[in-house]
Amino acid sequence: MNEALTELGDYVVATRGEATAFEVAPHGELAIVASASQIAKLLTFLREDAACQFTILIDITAVDWPERTMRFDVIYNLLSLTHNQRIRVKVACDESDPVPSVTSVYSAAAWYEREVWDMYGIMFSDHPDLRRLLTDYGFEGHPLRKDFPLTGYVEVRYDDEEKRVVYEPVKLTQEFRRFDFMSPWEGAQYILHGDEKAEDQEAEG
Repeated sequence: MNEALTELGDYVVATRGEATAFEVAPHGELAIVASASQIAKLLTFLREDAACQFTILIDITAVDWPERTMRFDVIYNLLSLTHNQRIRVKVACDESDPVPSVTSVYSAAAWYEREVWDMYGIMFSDHPDLRRLLTDYGFEGHPLRKDFPLTGYVEVRYDDEEKRVVYEPVKLTQEFRRFDFMSPWEGAQYILHGDEKAEDQEAEG
């Protein structure tokens, strides 16, 4: 399997200038590094070429690398039923430059790109309907970015008096608690190794 994927990687990189490098992952998946500006051309080739025939777009996702200049990797997972092979295409981008939409190549990309925009804030140019998919329209931020707080910015609850959903700033107030570590719920009842020596010394003293 790895030999076939290596041959395919060599073929794609040698044939298409949009593909700059490739690697074969340990579990038998080919990952191709490509230019973001030419991603639609490369995916069209991978779908149409007889040696590839990756006709199914499984998913589009992203990875956030906050320390990099090109902060994000957008990842396209493709499947070829004809050749029983999977391929991963990866492009790097930053926050300001949008990635070209591939909805003209794979119609399934419309929702996947909306999800990536919603979760990471990555723009896709020429997308027919780029808006939030999993969060509220008024949601602040993008939850899968590394700098997004775990608690979020607002909390949502239903107000019985106002009969509507209310958005409020997150409150993390917690009362001071004094823990009893020897209670059956919060600590051990048995003697820990070494404790018996302390008890013997107290008995002797």
